[in-house]
Order: sequence, then structure tokens, then C-alpha cells
Amino acid sequence: MSEGQRQAHLDAQGQYPAKHRRAPKGQDVITLKPAVLVAEDDAALCSLLRYNLDREGYCVLKACDGEEALHIAIERQPDLVLIDWMLPEISGLEVCRRLRLRQETRNIPIVMLSARSEENDRIRGLDTGADDYVVKPFSMRELMARLRAVMRRLRPSLAEDVIRVGDIEIDRNSHRVRCSGMDVHLGPTEFKLLGHLIKHPGRVFTREQLLDTIWGAGVYVDTRTVDVHVGRLRKALNSGRGRGPIRTIRSTGYVLDEAFVN
Repeated sequence: MSEGQRQAHLDAQGQYPAKHRRAPKGQDVITLKPAVLVAEDDAALCSLLRYNLDREGYCVLKACDGEEALHIAIERQPDLVLIDWMLPEISGLEVCRRLRLRQETRNIPIVMLSARSEENDRIRGLDTGADDYVVKPFSMRELMARLRAVMRRLRPSLAEDVIRVGDIEIDRNSHRVRCSGMDVHLGPTEFKLLGHLIKHPGRVFTREQLLDTIWGAGVYVDTRTVDVHVGRLRKALNSGRGRGPIRTIRSTGYVLDEAFVN
């Protein structure tokens, strides 16, 4: 959601300007759960998938048609996409093809669900870019096991409790951070910011993208809030060294410098 869209929404609702809004109570409960986009138009199956994914420790994003799925995948860049072939608006197969064509989404793991069980259909789904193909009806236990296998293979850092990138170490369970072997004390928002940036080294995030990912698309906060929290994170990580891992890209946003993770 762009800053203009945020302000237009606020004006339409007759609420205070974004810079005077506060996040709702409980918004500061921050986790580093892997995000899974579930694109499924069957409401009952979508609810069942969400329930089981919640139990597995995932943060679930939902889409009811292909157009919405494509938009969310591009804007939020989840850690995994679970998508039905036969979606309205744009088919899941076409969404998969388009995601593989975009540089920022081409490496997102995709698991396709479909009632199409013929060998040619399975091959077509995999050749279009799906990392796994699951035929309906399926065992929920098997599906969860397949998702864990895909995450271990394609997102190994997210399958572990401790994420290590360069000299930065994040323990997702204890919410502890170490840098160059020293403990780093971060607030909950800075912790989630670091967790998000560290999953995508070298990728530039705009302030609006960070707002939507860290605070949520439905929370209206001024973009300068991002600068404040990035400044705090930078100060904590830069202690004891001249140049830190987070760079500012002028007029754009922030990036975790790949030079610090190689």
C-alpha cells in the first residue's frame, strides 16, 4: 500500500492523519514466523489450511483469487506460496508463471494444489515453476510434511531456530541477537526489522514495503517511523565498528548490504 493510498483511505474514513495514528493494542507482539501465502477459493479448505499452518508456526496470508494472490506475493514476498491451480480471475498456474518471471519473486518456493491428477498435469505444474505438486484430496499431515521438506530444501535458514548470516545471529525462540559474538539488545520492532532484512540480503525495501510487512497493511503509521526504528537498529548493530550492515538507498529505502553476509 503506497503512502497516497494510505492517506486516501484515512480521508475516506474521516480519521486522523497517519502520523497521529498508533498501532492497535497488541501490535507490538513481534515474531519471526515464516509467512505462507494460501491462495485458495474454497473457503472451507482455506480455513482448514490456515488452522493447520498456524499450528505449524507459520504466519498465514490469504488470497481468494489469482489476481489477489499475485498482488500479495509481489508486495509481501512470503516465504512460501501454497496455491490452487483452478483459481478465479487468474489461474494458479498463470500466477506461478508470472512469479517466476519477476526477479523479486522468482525464488519464492511454490507448492501447487490441484484436483488434476493426470501425469501431464503434474508435469505441466512442475515445469511452470511449482516446487511441489499435491493432488486433491490430500492428507493434511502429508501436506504439512511436504511444506517442511520444501522449506528445508529452499529456505534452510527458516527451518532452523537460529538464523546466521555473516556475523549476525538471531535466535527466533529466545528473541536474542548476537553480532560478532556480542549480545545485541533490540526492541521488538527492531528485532522484526532485522529478521525481515536478513532473509533478503541485497534486496532494497521501500519504507512503504517495510511498513506493510512489519506493522501490517491495515495499520496507519507515518513512513518516518521506519526511519526511527532503522536508526535504532543501526545504532545497535554498528556498535564497535565503523560501517554497519544496513545501507540507506537515497530516495528509496533500506538494504542489508550483501558484503556483510558473504
